[in-house]
Amino acid sequence: MSTAIKFGTSGWRSIIADNFTVANVRRAVAGISAYVLTQPAPHRVLVGRDPRFLGETFVDEAARVLAAHGITPIVIPEAAPTPAISYAVRTLKASGAINFTASHNPPEYNGIKFSTHDGAPALPEVTRQIEAAIVALGEDPVVPRLADTSAKFETCDVKPAYLARIEELVDLKAIADAGLKIVFDPFWGAARGYTSELLTRAGVAVTTVHDYRDVLFGNHAPEPDDHLLGDARAAMREAGASLIIATDGDADRFGVVDADGTFLQPNYVIALLFDYLVETRGWRNGVAKSVATTNLINALAEHHQVPLYETPVGFKYIGELILADKIAIGGEESAGLTIRGHVPEKDGVIAGLLVAEMVARRGKSLGQQLTELFGKVGSFYPVRENFHLTEEAKAAFTQKLKTDPTELGGRRVTSVVRTDGLKLVLEDGSWVCYRLSGTEPVVRAYTESRSAADMARLSAAAKEFVLAS
Repeated sequence: MSTAIKFGTSGWRSIIADNFTVANVRRAVAGISAYVLTQPAPHRVLVGRDPRFLGETFVDEAARVLAAHGITPIVIPEAAPTPAISYAVRTLKASGAINFTASHNPPEYNGIKFSTHDGAPALPEVTRQIEAAIVALGEDPVVPRLADTSAKFETCDVKPAYLARIEELVDLKAIADAGLKIVFDPFWGAARGYTSELLTRAGVAVTTVHDYRDVLFGNHAPEPDDHLLGDARAAMREAGASLIIATDGDADRFGVVDADGTFLQPNYVIALLFDYLVETRGWRNGVAKSVATTNLINALAEHHQVPLYETPVGFKYIGELILADKIAIGGEESAGLTIRGHVPEKDGVIAGLLVAEMVARRGKSLGQQLTELFGKVGSFYPVRENFHLTEEAKAAFTQKLKTDPTELGGRRVTSVVRTDGLKLVLEDGSWVCYRLSGTEPVVRAYTESRSAADMARLSAAAKEFVLAS
């Protein structure tokens, strides 16, 4: 029986040789082809990848399936960042892009991200059409593919145009003039040769670690998180650098380490950059954040008197606001952001470079800047925790989420938000948001308190609410 192919918040992902097989890739691309053919001609689709195992093979198979359906495939020969592919869709006026990547997932995974003609992640109404087309293929489908092994497809180097656009959006000269020394960690991923090249061309002293292809990503997930940045910290000490910027496997997420070695969580990076862009660019059209992202952004929106948009989790919703030019910046606590005039997609490359620009122009460490930000609008302490449940416990908690609690840990719930999952806002402004994983028996609890001392108490109450189901 055929395996179900489901596109979640960031596409379809599965384990290589388990569900992510050549046969299932053909089925998925056939479903995408059916959708593309409903859109205006000419039908041209970019096909790219990150550096994962078998990426070249999957790209070739996808190109052959597209061609068999009468769609022109434009193959990106080298591994490329997701935002660079997104930018190319827009500049080439393509029908969309198929990107073979599992982003920050462990090396045994691969996946497909599909972007529509506007360069944005496919919205649910699009992925539902694709999934329906895959189902219509039947249980044992014969998927057409171009058989000629000597076929040469149109190719495209997405790097030059994308780098040129970043140079327009980031003040690289300010970074160089400030004499900043930077360590860049691409985690063996798609941003290799992107961030480092931009900085080197601008005359910035940059040290790069993990700057070679490793399909096993050092035997762990290519995720720019605190506990995986040890090599970058060692390079920082050796080079006397004042900043680490990092990207994940497909370069749509970022990680940042301050001069003293402190990892700055993405919630704070997004808030700082929002404040900085209002200050330096004068952009006051709005800000967007997912429902699980810090309310520090809410407070800053009020402080700067700009509109706030709170979206469900999934960057596609923020992408819509970028396309409509309703926001200066949009971000998610899972380390994704983009800015006005740029792609409607997460971009870890521009995130890291904007942080470097901000440090250079303000002449202060990120820790100092965050302290000043708290001085403006108050303190915010966000935490995310995952709770693994049995299937029975997950079913019970799913039912529990359908009710509106009136208190949590002895504190009164003043409002219930159901933009995505269940968000409980308490009388002191602290909050907890629960979201169930769609692929495993896990509940994610996002918690934010207004003081560091209260964080442990609120986190304990959030956990008790889950375990008492």
